[in-house]
Amino acid sequence: MSLEAALLALIVLGGTAGELCITRAMKVVGEVHDFRPLALVRVFTRAMQVPWMWFGLSLMGIGFFAMLAMLSLENVSFVVPITALTFAAGAYGGSLFLGERVTPLRWAGILLVCLGVVLVVQGKG
Repeated sequence: MSLEAALLALIVLGGTAGELCITRAMKVVGEVHDFRPLALVRVFTRAMQVPWMWFGLSLMGIGFFAMLAMLSLENVSFVVPITALTFAAGAYGGSLFLGERVTPLRWAGILLVCLGVVLVVQGKG
């Protein structure tokens, strides 16, 4: 596996897994209804006590630093579009890990995004 492919996998899988873990943590914390500063501090404090939050932040950090490394190797006009694969990973992970329902129309849109990624990769050569 090339370095670029490994970094892309870390960006997509690390970032998306982190987002899924943070979503799971926030479902434990509950919906935010009060946006006053003190109430937000309380929500933040509760969120930081959920292990899923720390795991998610760690995974997102891995994805972030992989993105920095990838940007040092490739053009931003290549890197940013191919990271759109996170849409597919997020939808699949949301349905598998969080039990979310992904409609056929949404899958069709995700397929279009993935086809766009293929065009970007083909245009690199």
